[in-house]
Amino acid sequence: MQLKENLHLTYCTNIHPGQDWKSTFESIKKHVPGIKQEVSKEQPFGLGLRLSNKASEELDLEDNMSDFKKWLDSNNLYVFTMNGFPYGNFHDERIKDKVHAPDWTTDDRLKYTKRLFRQLSELIPVGMNGGISTSPITYKYWHKTEGEIKDAFEVGAKNMLEVAKQLFEIEQATGTYLHLDIEPEPDGLLENSDEVLLFYSDYLMPLGITYFEQESGLSPDAAEALIKKYITVCYDVCHFALAYEEPTDTFAKFKKENIRVGKIQVSAALKILFGGGNDEVIWEQLSQFNEPTYLHQVTEKVNGKVKTYSDLPLVLEGERNHKELRAHYHVPIFLEKYGQLFSTQDHILKTMDYIKSNPVSEHLEIETYTWDVLPSDLKQDLSVSIIREIEWFKSHM
Repeated sequence: MQLKENLHLTYCTNIHPGQDWKSTFESIKKHVPGIKQEVSKEQPFGLGLRLSNKASEELDLEDNMSDFKKWLDSNNLYVFTMNGFPYGNFHDERIKDKVHAPDWTTDDRLKYTKRLFRQLSELIPVGMNGGISTSPITYKYWHKTEGEIKDAFEVGAKNMLEVAKQLFEIEQATGTYLHLDIEPEPDGLLENSDEVLLFYSDYLMPLGITYFEQESGLSPDAAEALIKKYITVCYDVCHFALAYEEPTDTFAKFKKENIRVGKIQVSAALKILFGGGNDEVIWEQLSQFNEPTYLHQVTEKVNGKVKTYSDLPLVLEGERNHKELRAHYHVPIFLEKYGQLFSTQDHILKTMDYIKSNPVSEHLEIETYTWDVLPSDLKQDLSVSIIREIEWFKSHM
């Protein structure tokens, strides 16, 4: 839905199970019309569409695309953003670090992303820009040496530049502006704003200037402008809170280097504060979030630097001498506190305050994908929960 001119709010359909196109479409048909009726009755409602690779392949078969477009039109729905991070199944099995596979060093990731962009260019309404969020290149621990890490940066950059060329060609042919939104997260090869800036300065720019000079005869300045137009950042509020970055500082860094924010994913992490005399209760409540499906990295700030534990069990089983921890566990955005635990909802509120006067992105996507694995007393009817999150956001915006 449009909160105001050119500001679109939705939720990400990675909430719904959907390994293939049939199950994906069935989940969307089951939930989305009722959600729209409650939160955007009179206005069109935009979707943050998530397609697995298999679902995306099957969308191209027979009349699936035309049938989907007809259904969207008949229900006053549109697609303006997609989540191209998880490639395979995202529910009901152990995901953990497999969420990064295949990574940006592979042809499979490149082909998947280019197909998604072609499909988004067919789905998006005329005159609207669209984006697809994606993996921060790869999972850090898959690359052991400095040489392997450098190779991953280089190959990932080259593949992303090929996508940038595709997006330039799409805009030249159709007038539709689409962008690739890189999503930093803990233990990704890109985790924070400084690493994003390094990726642009040390890899995307030098490789891209050469690439576009050879491919299109562009000058260095024109190539740099093209790269920064089509390769942008997905600012996931939860992930940057885990990096202990304040929204205003991060946005200022990106603005200084002319790096665009293609999408803001509205999400909250768990925040755990110790030292109030009830630490045993806190640890007991935190253990309820230890589940086997997703990675739940935990971060803390030690001597001014962020230390990351690769998953929640490492903290639960380790020494208990912390002052504050933050856990990569997307909790409902309307939740400020759960028992003795807190959330990083304050970072969402700071981000909202900033974008009211500094519209850094037109795309806002609520992304709480953990409803199936939350503690039992936080589980409600899925549509009711999604509606509650959207209404909370609207009331504060």
